[in-house]
Amino acid sequence: MSGKDYTKMWEGLGLNLENHAGLLGVLSKAYTDIYLSQKNRPKAMEYFDFVISEVHGLRIEEIVNAKEAGRKVVGTFCVYVPEEIVLAANGVCIGLCAGAEVGSSEAEKFIPRNTCALIKAFMGFKLSGLCPYVESSDLIVGETTCDGKKKAYESFNDITGKVYVMEIPHMKTAEDRKLWLSEVRRFKAKMEELTGNKITLEGLKKAASIVNAKRKALQRLSRLRAADPAPISGLDALLVNQVSFYDDPVRFTEMTSKLCDELEQRVSQGTGVAAKGAPRILVSGSPMAIPNWKLHAIIEGSGAVAVGEESCIGERNHRDLLDENFGSVDEAMEKLASRYLGIDCACFTPNDERLGNIKALTKNLHANGVIHYSLQFCTPYMMEAYRVEKAITETPFMRIETDYSMEDFGQLKTRVEAFIEMLK
Repeated sequence: MSGKDYTKMWEGLGLNLENHAGLLGVLSKAYTDIYLSQKNRPKAMEYFDFVISEVHGLRIEEIVNAKEAGRKVVGTFCVYVPEEIVLAANGVCIGLCAGAEVGSSEAEKFIPRNTCALIKAFMGFKLSGLCPYVESSDLIVGETTCDGKKKAYESFNDITGKVYVMEIPHMKTAEDRKLWLSEVRRFKAKMEELTGNKITLEGLKKAASIVNAKRKALQRLSRLRAADPAPISGLDALLVNQVSFYDDPVRFTEMTSKLCDELEQRVSQGTGVAAKGAPRILVSGSPMAIPNWKLHAIIEGSGAVAVGEESCIGERNHRDLLDENFGSVDEAMEKLASRYLGIDCACFTPNDERLGNIKALTKNLHANGVIHYSLQFCTPYMMEAYRVEKAITETPFMRIETDYSMEDFGQLKTRVEAFIEMLK
């Protein structure tokens, strides 16, 4: 973190200063050990290093300044929440998912012990006074993607008093599409109520352009990862995708595009972060929020390269663009509903789209192995792993269930090393 002292700001947000200092110390060491120890990183990754160093500093200061200027901050947990609607209402959209084992004992006062790590973490961060993003949010938007989250949001609202839940249908019939369209319209009305700003066609056009530009930059990054040798590590590409949920979207797009410019030069020169022909792994399944870098660190510390994430922190977030060809606010709502319902979360049944997308991604990224990653107690992805394995019989497959702790690091490393050795 820079030399600037943010203590007064953190204190104003109600953070537990002692615990927060401890968290930043642990995060800094983990980042140094995992990220800054990598060799031959693209120079453009320096920006993303800076973002992480200031993730609770400068970025929070920007958000606080936006609030003081009258903008509302909307925290989200899921890629189903239409960012375009937040931006069209002149709001700030930030991600709230947490990827570290923090505050579990406090969280377990509200939720069962056998709850997935992602849910336990966002509850734990809040209850431990460690998350400036939650404290900065004027509205926290949840969604009914799984039973654990939708029930946890009830407790989270008891704690914060600012949770709004969107109902996600779990099928994609005509009736489900009507329900989802009504939810998108309801969210628009909520944002207008929260901000006091009328969402206009002009505002939606501008927001759609901003968010699509961000998606296009991430799509470009994904395509460049298909090169052999890989021009960027899976760890660094994962980080870029994670930062996309926190950073200013216009600045993020600019800096990701600069990174991609450098990667294109690397591809043309045959420069890679791993040897040409190194085993290439597609990671599929549950989302990986900052600072959940465990699996990628194991994969790439075992001589392979992670070339893609079939995940909400990855392809599922940016695969599809919004059709910007709309001529009215109502038509924009219909386009938004259609685009977001196309996301292939494991909460849907049936979910054959996801199987097809995994096959396509495996082919496009030239992956010669798939590791299906599920958080423990993340039932939808744990269940769907069996269908994924049957769908990609031509590609070596390994199923992993884990959480945020480091207790199983050695066991996972042994399994992953054996899998990678099989691919050589």
